[in-house]
Amino acid sequence: MDTASSSTAPLHGESAPTIHHGTPAFRRTNLALFAAGFATFGLLYCVQPLMPEFSHDYGVSAAVSALSLSLTTGVLAFAMLFAGALSDAWGRKSVMVVSLLSSAVLVLLTALMPSWSALLVVRTLIGLTLSGLPAVAMTYLGEEMDVESIGLGMGLYISGSAVGGMGGRLITGVLTDFFGWRFGVGVVGVIGVLAGLIFWRVLPPSRHFVAQPLRWRMVLGRFTGMFRDRGLPWLFVEGFLLLGAFVTVYNYLGYRLLAPPYHLSQAAVGPIFGIYLVGTFSSAWMGHLAGQLGRRKVLWTAFALMLVGVALTMAQPLPLIILGIVAITFGFFGGHSIVSSWVGRRAGVAKAQASSVYLFCYYMGSSIAGASGGLFYASHGWNGVALFVGTLVLAGLLIALRLFRLPPLVNVATPPTPMSTGAMP
Repeated sequence: MDTASSSTAPLHGESAPTIHHGTPAFRRTNLALFAAGFATFGLLYCVQPLMPEFSHDYGVSAAVSALSLSLTTGVLAFAMLFAGALSDAWGRKSVMVVSLLSSAVLVLLTALMPSWSALLVVRTLIGLTLSGLPAVAMTYLGEEMDVESIGLGMGLYISGSAVGGMGGRLITGVLTDFFGWRFGVGVVGVIGVLAGLIFWRVLPPSRHFVAQPLRWRMVLGRFTGMFRDRGLPWLFVEGFLLLGAFVTVYNYLGYRLLAPPYHLSQAAVGPIFGIYLVGTFSSAWMGHLAGQLGRRKVLWTAFALMLVGVALTMAQPLPLIILGIVAITFGFFGGHSIVSSWVGRRAGVAKAQASSVYLFCYYMGSSIAGASGGLFYASHGWNGVALFVGTLVLAGLLIALRLFRLPPLVNVATPPTPMSTGAMP
């Protein structure tokens, strides 16, 4: 059972009320998860605008410099497959708190690393420690939030992610010009520690969490059971395509704008990441809209908007490029809000495992596509990157149209019976 819940929550399980929007518990939950999302994505993506600096300081190519992010997200993807199962046994809140605070400390250490190889080692460890928060946060919301409020709750959590992703990039991007990249990364680490302490203090304890022993056969049965659902596998693919396209654009945007004909400085490129603020609106708004109209009817519009944005980035005028980035960002955060809440609704009792698999695919998209985009940039410049990203987004749009024809959920995915998996009851 969640260690934080035994003394403060008199009701547990089915008898406990869920968290509904407009209540103090809803506000506390969203404050805590906003702080967690802010810290998580600030810690994860603070190196993204620094890739040209890494290329300069360490003499590595754009594709190699991208490993500072791709290694982190790749390890994060694999580790999250197990983070959900650990939270089933150890409690949701405790796993998230340890994950967030340990990751913030490692980011502080990143600023002290003397060599490229040492920096990559620490960034790899960050992927491992950070895994305990994103998957478990989705599971926590799925368990604790009222059905009518989960779309808004997930959207507000992702809003925090948007602000964190913007803040981490903006802080390091701007401070690098004045104090060097190490100082900027150190500031992000300190902010991560403070956000982790706020999260620990404010998040309400779990009231619907029931501890389950780590029976790996049962966990495996839940994983395999999800792939018999008609919708979940396609939603996992959508996560891969969404983040893969989004991260690739932002990975190489700095290289394009620092080069001719723009010749922007790091301090000028950094504020462009302020476009992330668009995500704070689109994630909550599209998540709520999908809850009202149906996720099947809204998801495809997010991909369509991203596709328009990719086309705009191929133009030469800087204002059109910025407008294209706005469209991509709006569509990405809205799409992620819809898909992530949809996964929780379809997964039934396998919420932790479904969240883990979705986020595995999500971050593998960042790792694989984000690194691959460097090859397209090296061979064909920005047009190569745009063509690559456009292909990913078009595939996501076609899948969204397929999901539009998916029948409404009747029976949520359930794990196989103990007899069929060999698991003990």
